[in-house]
Amino acid sequence: MGDAGTGRRVVKAVFPAAGYGTRFLPATKAQPKETLPIVDRPAIQYMVEEAVRAGLDDLLVITGRNKQPIEDHFDRNPELEDVLREKGKHEELEEVVRLAELGVVHYVRQAEQLGLGHAVLQARQHVGEQPFAVLLGDDIIDPHEKFLERMLDVFEETGRPVVAVMPVPDEQVASYGIVTTHPRDGDGLHDVSDLVEKPSPSEAPSNLAIIGRYILTHEVFEVLADTPPGRGGEIQLTDALRTMARDEPIVAVEYTGARHDMGDTLGFLKANVALAADRPDIGERFLGWLEGFLEERRTS
Repeated sequence: MGDAGTGRRVVKAVFPAAGYGTRFLPATKAQPKETLPIVDRPAIQYMVEEAVRAGLDDLLVITGRNKQPIEDHFDRNPELEDVLREKGKHEELEEVVRLAELGVVHYVRQAEQLGLGHAVLQARQHVGEQPFAVLLGDDIIDPHEKFLERMLDVFEETGRPVVAVMPVPDEQVASYGIVTTHPRDGDGLHDVSDLVEKPSPSEAPSNLAIIGRYILTHEVFEVLADTPPGRGGEIQLTDALRTMARDEPIVAVEYTGARHDMGDTLGFLKANVALAADRPDIGERFLGWLEGFLEERRTS
C-alpha cells in the first residue's frame, strides 16, 4: 500500500542494459548499443548523469554478454590518465576522472534476455526493500529538464509507484505501454488504473504512452516473480504494474519537454542532431554547416 507522507528518499537507480540491440546491427555485433555515441559521449552516460543530478548515486547496471565496455567507461583508466597528464590535456583528464566518480556503480548480469520485467527483477537483491528508479536507455530526456526530480517528489508525496508518460500519435501507440488514467489534483498528474502493453490503436485506452522513467517500490519484485511471460514470450514490466494498479492506482507524471527516442536508427540520428545543435561549444558551427548542407541538397 502507499506510504504517503513518509518522505521515503530514493537513492538507487537501475539501468537495464542487457539487450542485443538488433536494430543497430552490424554496429552492435561487438559493441553494446548503450555505448553508441550521442555526439561525443555514449548514450548510457546521459542516463547516468541524469540520475546523479537527481541525487541518485547508488547505480546498478543490468548487463549481459559483450557489455564489458559499459563497465570500462565508468571505471578508472590509469594508462589513459597518464597519457593525458603528460600531454597537458587537463580538461580531458578531468572529464575521464569525473566519469569514474559520478557515483557508486554496480553490475549484475541478466543471463537470459526475457524482457524488461525480468531485467528489473535482477535488481532485487541489490535494491532490497528500498524504493528505486529505473531509467531506460532508449529514452534521452532533455538534460535541462528536471523531470526525474519531479517524479521523485511525487513519489515522496504519494508513496505509490510513479511512471513517466507522454502523448504519442495514434500510429505509434502499438509501440508502447499505454495507460488508463484519471487526472489528479496537480499539473500533469494522473491516477493510473490500468496499463496495456503495445495495444492496437483501436484497443488503446488513451494515447498516453509510458516512456522510460519509473520510480518503483520493492513490492514490484514479488509481483514480477509471479508474472507469467506476456507479449513476445517476455516478462513485461507493464504487466506487473498493471497488477499493482488494480490494487491501488499508481501515479503518472506527464512529460512535455524534449525527448529523444533511441529505439531505432532514425531516432538515434535525430538525437545526435538535436543534442549537437544544443551544445554551446559546437552548436552554432554545426547548425551553420547543416544549413549549408541542406541548401546544397535542395539545389542539387
